[in-house]
Parts: sequence; structure tokens; C-alpha cells
Amino acid sequence: MSGDVVPGGGTGEVNGRQTGRPTLEEVAARAGVGRGTVSRVINGSPRVSERTRAAVERAVAELGYVPDQAARVLAGSRTGAVALVIPETEARLFAEPYFLDLMRGVSSELADAEKQLLLTLVRDERERQRFEQYLASRRVDGVLLASVHGDDPLPDRIGGLGLPVVMSGRRSEAEPVPYVDSDNIGAGRAAVAHLVARGRKRVATVTGPPDMYVARARLGGYRAGLAEAGLAPDEGLVAVGDFTEEGGRRAMRELLERGSDLDAVFAASDVMAAGARGVLREAGRRVPEDVALVGVDDSPVARLMDPPLTSVRQPIEEMGRTMARILLQEIAGTPDEPRRRVLPTELVVRESC
Repeated sequence: MSGDVVPGGGTGEVNGRQTGRPTLEEVAARAGVGRGTVSRVINGSPRVSERTRAAVERAVAELGYVPDQAARVLAGSRTGAVALVIPETEARLFAEPYFLDLMRGVSSELADAEKQLLLTLVRDERERQRFEQYLASRRVDGVLLASVHGDDPLPDRIGGLGLPVVMSGRRSEAEPVPYVDSDNIGAGRAAVAHLVARGRKRVATVTGPPDMYVARARLGGYRAGLAEAGLAPDEGLVAVGDFTEEGGRRAMRELLERGSDLDAVFAASDVMAAGARGVLREAGRRVPEDVALVGVDDSPVARLMDPPLTSVRQPIEEMGRTMARILLQEIAGTPDEPRRRVLPTELVVRESC
């Protein structure tokens, strides 16, 4: 049975049946470009030349092409949606630049693949169970996870549902689930090496939560940096934070109350470094004259601090793009790159040290 003729003559097929709709391939052929280029134009990607965009838009108009979500689902048994799950509160989501940069990278990659991004916050067991029920109904093609704690069962439960999943970071060194991480051990080592090179001898650290691999890895890098510099470890110079500004303030107060004669602090995030900076100022400690300070992330927080913060940059947007790319390949069943990636970090020197 043939479909009705549409403007421009397109009569697309879905599972061998004529739909009467022009297809993405027909638009690509009319414009003289690839299918992926048509997808980028339709989704508003900036990575297309004006000449190519005009050609695609002309072909779309001539053929009367309209993106049809239902047709895409029938064609590949797919929903066209990907969930980004962040097990944190709204307050932390919008207060921490890390999550916003990660979402920017994820969304830019998914836009090129005609995938809708669904942001989900899972803050307790009740919400986790509700989300698992949502996934069981096959309303998304795959899941991206961020800020996963060591005892979080969600990655394994998602895998048990038969859905592809990729994480930002990992739960342990032996993580079985696909992930994209940064060199967190290297970040700690680079921070301590820089502080020691600036003449600092009593280097303290404000860590993240011990149930998160990222926090343990940065603490491990800190300890490795001390050993490489010939400095003896001192647990009195270690205080636990939680990757929030208030957590940085609490940890810094704890370090000062111990009476430690510290002359430098490595904070495991820029946000915690900002909290530590506030407490140092209240205590009359000058940065960097009395206490040098280094953070991690190289976020806008680092650039706006007074003085601007030396920080170890991790490529957060690139992590988001790589996560999405790996997930799309898992969904399509065409893996083209490693399912576990560790991206390099880089020290960015500013006035705090």
C-alpha cells in the first residue's frame, strides 16, 4: 500500500510501511548533506555553516518535512529521551557550577542526536523507587548519572532493567558500570606540588564526603603529593567537608580550632575553597600571605574570588559530552570508544597561591 503524496514527493517508510511523510534521509539527499547534518540543523546546533543550514532549511520546506517523535519510536522502538539523574537537592544543583557545566556538555551532545534530555533529582529512597518504576515503563532510552555515592544501588538497578547507563565519576576503583571521570588523584598531587614549590610546609586539606570515590581519590592525591615532597602526613591537617560552601566553612573552622600551624589549604572543590576563604578572613588570616589556597574545578567561583583562586581544572563540559556520546553508542549498540574514560586535569595558577 503506498502512502499519499506529500509536497516534494516524499513518502517515508516506518518498518516497511508507507507513512506519507518525508524522511530525514530524503531531506539529507535533497540538501546534499549527511543525515547527521540535517539532525543538527533541526535541533539548532551552532556547529553548522550558514550555507549548509540554508540548504537544509530549503530542503525541509520543499519536502514538507516535520520531525515526528511517534515515527521515530516505531522505527527503532525508542523513546527519543535520555534521563540525567542527579541524587542531590535543588539547592546544591543550582549552587554548584559543576552540575550546570555537566548539563551543558550533555545537552549539546544530545541535541545533535535528536534526543530529549530529562533532568531528574533523586533525593531519597522513595524517589529512587518511583524513578525505577518510571524506567521500567521504558520511557527513556538510557540514563546518565552524576554525583553517585559509594553505596548507591541505582546504577546496578538500572542495568538490571536492561537500560544503558553511564556515570559521571565512579563508586570505586573497580567500577563495573561505564563512566567518565577526571584524574582526581592527579588533581591532588598537582595541587600539593604547587603549594610545596611555593615554600609551604604545613599543607592542610578539606576533603569531600568519604563515601564518594572522587573525594577519596583527591585525598589520595594529596597524600601522594606530600610523600613525593618528603613531608610527613598529619591527620590533624585533614578535615572532612561535603562539596558545599558551608561544608568548606565548617571544615576550615575545625582546622583552625585544632591549633594547626597550617600555611596552605588544598580544598577538594572551588565551592569549599570559597567557604574556607571566608573563615580565614574572619580569623584574620591573609590569602596568600599567611595561608595559600588551592581548589578544584576551575569554576566561575574560582575566578570571582578575592583573591582569584588557583584551581585544578577538570574538563566538566567535555565530561558531559563524552558521557552522552558513550551512552548514545550503547543505545545504538555500536560502541566506538572506551566505556570507561579518565580525562586529564590541569593546574590553573592565580593569585591565591
